[in-house]
Amino acid sequence: MNEYIAKSVEEALEKASADLGIAVEDLVYLVTAEKVGLLKKKVIIEVYDLADIIEYAEQYILNVLDALEIESTVKSKLDDEIVRITIDSTHNPILIGKNGKTLQALNEVVKLAVSNHFHKKFRILLDVNGYKDKKYYHLSKMARRCAHEVQKTKTTYTFDPMSADERRIIHNAVSGMPNVRTESFGEGNRRQVQIIYVD
Repeated sequence: MNEYIAKSVEEALEKASADLGIAVEDLVYLVTAEKVGLLKKKVIIEVYDLADIIEYAEQYILNVLDALEIESTVKSKLDDEIVRITIDSTHNPILIGKNGKTLQALNEVVKLAVSNHFHKKFRILLDVNGYKDKKYYHLSKMARRCAHEVQKTKTTYTFDPMSADERRIIHNAVSGMPNVRTESFGEGNRRQVQIIYVD
């Protein structure tokens, strides 16, 4: 975290941008103080980098799990602008929940906490002991198998509702296959993916 003091937020952001070599629109910052004296105005901003954001997310997860009395460790990595956080605990099945629903809910809570704290959206993906990786592998295989079926029968295939990260796996798995395309439809947690035949 770096702190910058200036006469206005804009000036403080320009200072931070020049100092850190990051475009103003890409800075993650909080205005921590705005003081107006008789003749002077002073603004203090704190500028964060990705390491600060990851640290905040990890600590938030550990605090939640500690409150649930679940001993755990977390490990993070940045992968294509997605913060991937792997949790390993004494109660992995409980954290995953039926069909990954508990893990999905925890993921949403962490994303909201980080977004609210830093006033910016981040792509954060939680996994528990490789559960998501295994699920992605099976989803990818199933998507290609269903796409081959659509190529043969020319009949649209519709998947059950799934989370945004799982829909992305379907889209990526089918992308580039001849005579098929994918499309998402529906709202919220009822959003689904279709594989559609195209001539």
